[in-house]
Amino acid sequence: MAIISSNIGDNDFSVRKKELRLVDSSIIQEEKRNNNLNLARPITLKEFIGQEELKSFLRIAIDASIYRKEPLEHTLLYGQPGLGKTTLALLIANEMNTKCKIATAPAIERPRDIVGLLLGLKEGEILFIDEIHRLNRLTEELLYSAMEDFRLDLTMGANRGARCRTINLPRFTLIGATTKLASISAPLRDRFGLSHKIKFYTYDELKLIIVNFARLINLKIDHEASYKLAKISRGTPRIALRLLRRVRDYAQVIKKTNLVSADLIQKALNSYQIDEKGLDSFDRQYLSFLNQNSIVPTGLDSIASGLGDDPSMLEFVVEPYLIQIGFLTRTPRGRLLTALGKKYIDSRNDNF
Repeated sequence: MAIISSNIGDNDFSVRKKELRLVDSSIIQEEKRNNNLNLARPITLKEFIGQEELKSFLRIAIDASIYRKEPLEHTLLYGQPGLGKTTLALLIANEMNTKCKIATAPAIERPRDIVGLLLGLKEGEILFIDEIHRLNRLTEELLYSAMEDFRLDLTMGANRGARCRTINLPRFTLIGATTKLASISAPLRDRFGLSHKIKFYTYDELKLIIVNFARLINLKIDHEASYKLAKISRGTPRIALRLLRRVRDYAQVIKKTNLVSADLIQKALNSYQIDEKGLDSFDRQYLSFLNQNSIVPTGLDSIASGLGDDPSMLEFVVEPYLIQIGFLTRTPRGRLLTALGKKYIDSRNDNF
């Protein structure tokens, strides 16, 4: 039971508006009809490209909830950044024909912030919390009874003046998203009825995403060019679309054209120092650092100090793709360059 200060007013139950977005299915459909280019997200499971297994699970769960006329079970989505966790949350809200409040865990600084969010929900609505593993302990404990019994158990005041208060909540759905599943405590993780990992996308799926978005931004891209871009997008739609925007900039400013070919993509990527593997200058700097002592594993903190960067950024942004393509391995003693990674970085050094 969480302890909340007794001097709670109406304003204390509110969260700063800039930390939240209220998304209504009718709003996103209206933006879609108006061809809003800022809204490249799909609004139905059928439109969502990739993640076929996950879509199948969600389709059954959503249809079952609609059949029983009850909210969807609490859902946990986990995976690397840029794979579509927020998009899926909005999509679920649209499929359930309900609203979705979106917040990030770092913005929920105090227990009263989560109380304000929960009290602002209506029957059947969705609360989406991004990076849910970053919730503080007191806030997380308030969610236990809210998720399980749809009530808030609060202790107001202190010492002899303390009093208990229970507030009933409407039945709602909590969707949590995280890039660090292991960082979520077991009591919170176990309260999610649905838990799914979002996997990296295949080249064909990314190619289709690229082609669809190119059409939205009035860019003509041929088959070879779209596939080339998909291969260096690290299995991540966010990276694919970011690279496509940079290629568009290069095509329109340097070449004065809206037609993108494989040759143009190569020239554009060279100008941004991105190679055929999808590695940028910092990735190569990371591999070069390990190559200086490729026999003995190097600790993450030592690498971060040598590169002047944050260890968490290296661990969750840089390393996953290097491991995926076989250039890096993690050992109990530290990071070690593979033979494939050493061959790659040596060949790059030979070219300079």
